[in-house]
Amino acid sequence: MPNWLKTAGALVVSAVSVHLFYFSLIRPHAEQALFLAQQQGQSAARTLSVILKDYEQEICIILMFWGIYLILDKCYTIARHRYLFNMKLIAEDHEMDANESTMQKMQSALREFEKIKDHDTRNAPLITTLSTAARRYVATQDVQNTSDAIVTGVEALAARIESENSMIRYLIWAIPSIGFIGTVRGIGQALSQADQALAGDISGMTSSLGLAFNSTLVALIISIILMFLLHELQRLQDKLVVDTQAYCEKFLLNRIEKS
Repeated sequence: MPNWLKTAGALVVSAVSVHLFYFSLIRPHAEQALFLAQQQGQSAARTLSVILKDYEQEICIILMFWGIYLILDKCYTIARHRYLFNMKLIAEDHEMDANESTMQKMQSALREFEKIKDHDTRNAPLITTLSTAARRYVATQDVQNTSDAIVTGVEALAARIESENSMIRYLIWAIPSIGFIGTVRGIGQALSQADQALAGDISGMTSSLGLAFNSTLVALIISIILMFLLHELQRLQDKLVVDTQAYCEKFLLNRIEKS
């Protein structure tokens, strides 16, 4: 299944699930609490359903679950390929024919990489970087060019990882912005009910101010959670980049230099 289709499907599932939860539980409880408070002439208690009842909070929660899916999916992809660093992707010298030259050994390694049937494994960052460096050595028979190929491959990996995180960063920016939209909407509604407050009925104004503060509160809490998860993801990604370069230098570049 294409990655964009899985991402779009995750957004749809998040939106439908959260909306059903709101429709069946959050808004009925919030409306009941607000009705009872209005009957008693008091402000509604700040229960979880009252804090979450508005549309801005619902949108923020939908985006939160979508962002969590994006982060966990990338973490799973990294974890799924970690076993490659514990494998001998390039055979040791004593495991090969002693009469083979370094060129022939690199050609054999390339053929082994091309025989990998699993498309996902064949396109793993470590396999891709090793293939690029080995192919560069076969073409140039130069250690410096091979070293440059490793550096270029690692830099390309880091740039690709950075670009793939752009949607997550956008969500972390967008969620507080949606919260601020709720703040502006709530304050606007409160100001429009100033006449009623001066007449002694402050229930409408307090409800509108509750929207203003609750939307910002929920949005900021969600952004803190997503920012923490993003930093953990970046830690794993940085480790992937460092380990990829170290593996290529240890098992490919050093062997070529010794040859």
